[in-house]
Amino acid sequence: MDPFAALADPVRRQLLRALRGGPARVVDLAAAHPISRPAISKHLRLLTEAGLASVEDHGRERHYALDSSGLAPVAELLDELRLEPPIADAAFDALDLEVRRTVRERSATRRPDIQQEDTA
Repeated sequence: MDPFAALADPVRRQLLRALRGGPARVVDLAAAHPISRPAISKHLRLLTEAGLASVEDHGRERHYALDSSGLAPVAELLDELRLEPPIADAAFDALDLEVRRTVRERSATRRPDIQQEDTA
């Protein structure tokens, strides 16, 4: 399964969030959802097929864990879509310098005005 298709379902996104905290058993993951344990198992199977989760058998129990390497295609797409700021950081530095200079000049020109008003 494609990781994008796997992430499209809100239940699977919630399961991934739960797995972020560490490996968990199906029964524990199912307890946090209003759907059946077999439905949770199916969602987990799809996450595993998409490479977003891994599974380990411990006796009769299956423990699922987040596999963040499966998120690489999603991260690549987001990086590709990320817009660079339209204005370079250096331009903001220059603007900051200009604003400070202007404030300093205005402060210097206002002080004589204030003194003249006080003496008048």
